[in-house]
Amino acid sequence: MKKILVINGPNINMLGLREPDIYGTKTFDDLLAFIGGAANDAGFEVQCFQSNSEGAIVDKIQQAYGIFDGIIINPAAYTHTSIAIPDALKAVGIPAVEVHLSDISQREAYRQISYTSEACQITIAGKGFEGYREAVYFFKSSMIQNK
Repeated sequence: MKKILVINGPNINMLGLREPDIYGTKTFDDLLAFIGGAANDAGFEVQCFQSNSEGAIVDKIQQAYGIFDGIIINPAAYTHTSIAIPDALKAVGIPAVEVHLSDISQREAYRQISYTSEACQITIAGKGFEGYREAVYFFKSSMIQNK
């Protein structure tokens, strides 16, 4: 069975409390259940990881080498500030999809910059939880299942 690693960055663990007008009222546990269901429906094994620390995210990407077939990443605030995260994605060479719950292209000017996107095959933004399902099915229809 193919394996997908889902990485969520800072404050995603605060879903349901954090700016519900932007991120909704569903919780992080709801997100994990949603991702698990989407991966199961698509025939993938999935592991989810969340950290508020850039270094821990880089470590997790590096540890994924040789284990995972795809990475779905929502780097959250690190999208706009981290060079280390896209460098780690490039280093391991695992196909990656960037996901954002909100539409970063319609937010503050500094949120419209994504350093991560250049290390990912596609970026899915503004679709809430559904963006994660779309990322899973992107892998199902393209990269992973066709290997």
